[in-house]
Amino acid sequence: MIGRVESIATIRGHVKNENLVKHMIAVGAIMRGLAARFGGDEDLWEAVGVLHDVDYEEVGQDWTRHGAVSAEIVKDLLPEDGLYAIRAHNPQTGTLPKSRMDWSLYAADGLSGLIIAQGLMMPDKKIASIKVSSLGKRMKDKSFAKGVNRENILKCSEMGIELDEFFRIGIDSMAKVAGELGL
Repeated sequence: MIGRVESIATIRGHVKNENLVKHMIAVGAIMRGLAARFGGDEDLWEAVGVLHDVDYEEVGQDWTRHGAVSAEIVKDLLPEDGLYAIRAHNPQTGTLPKSRMDWSLYAADGLSGLIIAQGLMMPDKKIASIKVSSLGKRMKDKSFAKGVNRENILKCSEMGIELDEFFRIGIDSMAKVAGELGL
């Protein structure tokens, strides 16, 4: 099983865009937090989050391949349930989320972007300063972080948690890696 350091080294070998690397680290942090909440394997869930977009620069705009190629790149590093979650985070691959890990990655992918955008708006530029209530207001504001897929975030219900709890887990988890994110 691949660990956090190896996961980050793997993405750095495939991804040059530093903002994309930060996104994957952020998703990995949220996945670790969700694994702790649900009693999952924290190392596995974090690795899945970190590695989910490893193919992004390779596949370009071919969304039918994004996720499937990531799973192929890391097939020797993760068990099948982790590979499935990576494929399922993009339903255009034909693989749909079904497990709690799958839905967690699907929803965490969007949540990371909303939290980063809100963190950049904070006076101190710190994720730790974000309040759940302010994130909820930003979630409703469609003009804020337009690229964030809010429908995906709302799929937290498929994990069996309310939106406010999902926000709290996301904020707290990303605050733990804030130094790496520059926030």
